[in-house]
Amino acid sequence: MKYIMSIDQGTTSSRAVVFDDKANVVAVAQREFTQYYPQPGWVEHDPDEIFSTQLEVCKEALHSAGVDIADLAAVGITNQRETTVVWDSSTGRPVYNAVVWQCRRTSELCDSLTAQGHSDMIRQKTGLLIDPYFSAGKLKWILDNVSGAREKAERGELLFGTVDCWLMWKLSGGKAHVTDYSNACRTMLYNIHTLSWDKELLELFGVPECMLPEVVNSSGTICETAPEIFGRSIPVTGCAGDQQSALFGQRCFCRGDVKNTYGTGAFLLMNTGESPAASSDGLLTTVAWGIGGKITYALEGSVFIAGAVVKWLRDEMEMIENAADTEWLAKSVPDNGGVYLVPAFVGLGAPYWDSAARGTIVGLTRGTGRKYIVRAALEAIAYQTCDVLNAMERETGRLGTVRADGGASANNFLMQFQADIAARTVVRPRNVETTALGACFLAGLGCGLFADTDEISALCSEPETFSPAMDGEERARLLDGWHNAVRRTLTQQ
Repeated sequence: MKYIMSIDQGTTSSRAVVFDDKANVVAVAQREFTQYYPQPGWVEHDPDEIFSTQLEVCKEALHSAGVDIADLAAVGITNQRETTVVWDSSTGRPVYNAVVWQCRRTSELCDSLTAQGHSDMIRQKTGLLIDPYFSAGKLKWILDNVSGAREKAERGELLFGTVDCWLMWKLSGGKAHVTDYSNACRTMLYNIHTLSWDKELLELFGVPECMLPEVVNSSGTICETAPEIFGRSIPVTGCAGDQQSALFGQRCFCRGDVKNTYGTGAFLLMNTGESPAASSDGLLTTVAWGIGGKITYALEGSVFIAGAVVKWLRDEMEMIENAADTEWLAKSVPDNGGVYLVPAFVGLGAPYWDSAARGTIVGLTRGTGRKYIVRAALEAIAYQTCDVLNAMERETGRLGTVRADGGASANNFLMQFQADIAARTVVRPRNVETTALGACFLAGLGCGLFADTDEISALCSEPETFSPAMDGEERARLLDGWHNAVRRTLTQQ
């Protein structure tokens, strides 16, 4: 039997999952790492801690699985996207902390670019809206604000990469400076039509081209780990940003297939096939994956805060001890008591795209207790998702069953409320960690463990189904309340 190890490097934790050759989970290891908030709206990670925790969980998972290293066929990587790392090519030391996708420090830069009239050009080339979410502004900030960084970058002494790129550079002992199509397209520097780093965008953001990684397929031989990492060289044969990896893990191989990952944020992707689909309703056009030089595109709606609102309830508000508490607390009250929570902690993503918006709670009374706040937090995840689903349907005219995954999708209250408020069937696979599964599938294809997507589809297990049961008038009343709360939150009316 051969095995695949998925490296799943997320926003709040590093995970490793060992799969057998039937894509069954054999072992999992996970470790949280430090979140830094140096100023309001700023979010950073320590790149060295990202790598060290990831390496620790890889070794722990392999040990727990009892897998002989000779039987490890390949490694697949999936990662938090847009998070920006810049490091010295000689020493391997980061010049600054990783600037996380959630970070809003480049809001003023983005507003300036919009005011200068660059929106249409950037949208046409990259499929993205100008927003602090993406890597280009973060990279410019590092070059402009870290002493000596720009000069070193122009001399070819610094490298840039998203987290996948950083991990592969470290795993390969500094030999591989590569990223895949699905990660490159999230930088706001990559032209998704010409499939190349765009010189006009590089000039606009002041980025030396010599900093940029080579862009490669999401499946196939990408690099090899240095022998000292795991005891022998292991090929890395799969790589995709976490949301595209989840789309692949959900087996959304056909045009029109849709998934939503309820992770730190919530990210809806629809497979749009071989042609990029433009959006006028706040959705992003992105690369889903590249295999054998063939590109598959997707439409994406990004909700910045989903599962992170539950972490906020636990860590900052101290209303719960663990995430599982939210389900029984939400069910312990008959309704939301008129309370709506808009978790715009780092602005609002699709379809609103208001980077200056901040969190709001509407409808508080003297009788409001933690149960109502907890319920409102879970409902907010579903409301935000519903807004994106409706935008996606308006854009494409087609939307059926929603495939759900990610940690928060384990919450049955949330899944049923999602089906009710969106008036759509929601299906949840038995294994909700499809992000890691997607990396396994891509790596398995890349090393020949799986012959094709038909073989992968045949591995599918029977999902759980949540069917809408809410009265139409009640649904409309609740959505009106939600949209009223959103209007109170928006700064860009």
